[in-house]
Amino acid sequence: MVRASAERAAANMPIQGTEADLMKLAMIEVEKKIEGLGEQILQIHDSILIECPAENAEKIADILKDTLENIAPQLGILLKVDVSTGKNWGEL
Repeated sequence: MVRASAERAAANMPIQGTEADLMKLAMIEVEKKIEGLGEQILQIHDSILIECPAENAEKIADILKDTLENIAPQLGILLKVDVSTGKNWGEL
């Protein structure tokens, strides 16, 4: 049981580490691109929450999708990003 747990952890660590690195790179890029349109207020696991005026929501959604899907072209795989908008967390 201990060995199986260690094997799972060893297999999972590179995946989670890579995801964390991609998220950090994406947050830096998003911050540059949304300047003046909205503000990143929270990052949870693989999600970024941005607060903005309603009129900027679609533009920011497009920026997020494009930035996150293209953050690491050297990976050689397609990253799929879902974006949703709402007036509060309950609507997301």
